[in-house]
Amino acid sequence: MKTCALAILYLVGLALGACAAIEPSAVAILYNRSLPESRKLAETYRSARGIPTENLIGLELPITPDISRQQYEKTILAPLRWEFDDRKWWLRQKDPGGITLPTANQIQVLVLMRGVPLRIQPTPKPAPPPNAPPPPPQATIEGHDEASVDSELAMMGVEGLPTDGVLLNKFHKSEKGFSEAKLPFLILTARIDAPSALTCERMIRDAVETEQTGLWGRAYVDIANKIPQGDQWFENIAKANFSNGIPTVVDRFNDTLPKNYPMTDAALYYGWYDAHVSGPFLNPRFQFRKGAVAMHLHSFSAEQLTDPTRNWSGALLERGAAVTIGNVYEPYLHLTHDFGMLHQRLLAGFSWVEACWMAMPVTSWQGVVLGDPLYTPFAHFDGTGQTVTSDKEFRALRAAAIEWKTNPPERIQQLEKAAERLNSGILAEALGLEFAEKKDSLSATRWFRSAKNFYVKEDDKLRQDLLCIAIDRTENRKDLAINGLRDAQIRYGPLPETEAVKGWLDILAPPPPPPAQVPQPPKP
Repeated sequence: MKTCALAILYLVGLALGACAAIEPSAVAILYNRSLPESRKLAETYRSARGIPTENLIGLELPITPDISRQQYEKTILAPLRWEFDDRKWWLRQKDPGGITLPTANQIQVLVLMRGVPLRIQPTPKPAPPPNAPPPPPQATIEGHDEASVDSELAMMGVEGLPTDGVLLNKFHKSEKGFSEAKLPFLILTARIDAPSALTCERMIRDAVETEQTGLWGRAYVDIANKIPQGDQWFENIAKANFSNGIPTVVDRFNDTLPKNYPMTDAALYYGWYDAHVSGPFLNPRFQFRKGAVAMHLHSFSAEQLTDPTRNWSGALLERGAAVTIGNVYEPYLHLTHDFGMLHQRLLAGFSWVEACWMAMPVTSWQGVVLGDPLYTPFAHFDGTGQTVTSDKEFRALRAAAIEWKTNPPERIQQLEKAAERLNSGILAEALGLEFAEKKDSLSATRWFRSAKNFYVKEDDKLRQDLLCIAIDRTENRKDLAINGLRDAQIRYGPLPETEAVKGWLDILAPPPPPPAQVPQPPKP
């Protein structure tokens, strides 16, 4: 008989990316010398990662998130090129077409600290002639030079190219680490920025500490059913998670997760498509697990990073995520990060900045990478690293996926035994989620009910009820779903997460409109 899955906590030998890590000496840090806070944060990050002091670059920059193209070129681009020349970090030459570009470069990653401007504003265009034809109805990138500062700086060593439109990212879809890619003209950029400096410091600290244990927890994937290409990215994430032993709550309803949805033990979040932070993240009790990777697909997710109630990127970081991505203007779906590819590269063991740039098809455009670029959340996905009690059941799920990769029935049988013997809500819920994904609703419901009995916290119990109700919704048992929601509303009463029940009730059984006001005749 095979050993119980929970005993297999230290398996080794999983073939990860086996990629060469980016060395701290290949990382440069840019901060705004006009803001003492920016310099302090740069030093905090430098110290945390052992980056040489001489790799710090301080520039006198505007104290504003938005700058013009002219300001960008004068205060950021030209001084940075001078610094690289003066420090002999790169060697640049002209190609036969007259384009200047680096042929050798010691710096592979450039980290922008909070205080460095975020967005390059579009250059004002002259008014069209009175009888000019209307612009084409199709989305086009022609004539657009607005961009994120970060994306522009990725190709800062290249001179002689137009500023309109995009440049192809030669690292896109790479399966090799950046140290092996030999792309001296490209610098991977990332930004440590958030609504507050304290959050930035926490992001740095969480990334470094999480690497000692690895990132473990539950994933939440909210598929919006908006555009097939984007939906497929999320389906790819869910598929990868189930095959790798990561328990994943998948929501495929057109509406996003409702307000205060009980999202506990959240280590991974991938969702779309609300304009501003919503759903579980409106619950003041919500907090991501340390080191969490979280992102929401929206055109203006990183339009600003100071207000945690607006957009997504800053809001997710303020709620405890260590890293995220975003867009500062409209990127168009095919020119933004491929969430599925990004997730796959993380699972393969690549660093945060490498995974993000592997998933981004273009530079000189709208994307930003937020968080410690060297963070490798799945460095211990083989079961190595320090073990803490709260991770053990999640580690067991991963260990079982490795041990019985070619024997799924045995894996399920071992997990079922472990869940029952240990009264583990985490293992029971994971089994229910897997059966639900396989459309075995009877087995899924049975395990969700077991998980509800095993869990102690009310919000975890409520989620099991919602998962059962989601099965009724999916299988068009609307009346059963409504009755289940009404029962849950009574059972969980004042629990903040009960707001999620109301959200689904308002969709399935919307309240009647208020009675029309009948005008009263005027008094005599």
